[in-house]
Amino acid sequence: MSDKMTTPAESTTQLGNTHESPPLDEVMLAMDVVDTLRRRERLVNLELDEVGREEELKQRLRKIYTQQGIEVPDHILEQGVAALKEDRFTYKPPKRGLTTRLAHIYIKRGRWGKWIGGGLLAGVVALAANYFAFVVPNAALPEELHTIHGDVVALAKSDNARTTAMRIFNAGKVALSDENSEKVKEAIDRLEQLQTRLEQEYTIQIINRQEQRSGVWRIPDVNTDARNYYLIVEAIDPTGKVLSVPIESEESSKTSWVKVWGLRVDETVFQSVANDKQDDGIIEKDRFGYKDRGYLVPKYEMPTTGGAITRW
Repeated sequence: MSDKMTTPAESTTQLGNTHESPPLDEVMLAMDVVDTLRRRERLVNLELDEVGREEELKQRLRKIYTQQGIEVPDHILEQGVAALKEDRFTYKPPKRGLTTRLAHIYIKRGRWGKWIGGGLLAGVVALAANYFAFVVPNAALPEELHTIHGDVVALAKSDNARTTAMRIFNAGKVALSDENSEKVKEAIDRLEQLQTRLEQEYTIQIINRQEQRSGVWRIPDVNTDARNYYLIVEAIDPTGKVLSVPIESEESSKTSWVKVWGLRVDETVFQSVANDKQDDGIIEKDRFGYKDRGYLVPKYEMPTTGGAITRW
């Protein structure tokens, strides 16, 4: 039995067709040799440029490792020198082309991905906002229009109220056929206001407080020799709450929701109320009329044209 140690090269020869990869520690040592050669670039350039000087280069390398306490076999030194010549352990960047460009784009995805992702997210949010803010509500408009009209008709107790509701409803249906959502919403809003008016139930009472006027008179522009008289009133519901009611001013033809307004009366009624208040500071007969639920127009208990003002 021979005590001779078999080298990797001999092992390969003895095994014939069987190929065995060198141990990892030998590969790492060969890479270290190459690294050492690169750090001593001047030495390498000097020795490799001269034919037949490789052996001397190996001797110098062996000396370097011996000084570090590292035993390096000859075949490892040979592999290191050969690898250096072949640039086997040197990184060479790939040639620029479509493949490398795509690779760079993928590597930098963290940069452009944020912008693209943010843009896509913003787009999705905008679409969702548009859908829930406009598409969904508009899709429900036909049902809303029919529902509110049905509620108003069920509440109305006068032909005037039903006729008014039908006129608004028809305008809404025309807007639906024209796909004019704004006009449809306007019709629904007017029907809701009409419903509020019909639901209201209150007594019309003359203002009966010392610190507030109970009546005013105005000189009309068309006849400066005449006077228009108004009693100042408010709407009180069954619980005693003062309500806001829609009043159309005969001076401006504009309708406003107000808590206090003036109803036009003749001079005799005006003077009678004035005398009643001047007597003891209290108006004994301060009830002007009332409005029942389901009706638009109040029933007046004092003579009036029904004309009104909202400012004085």
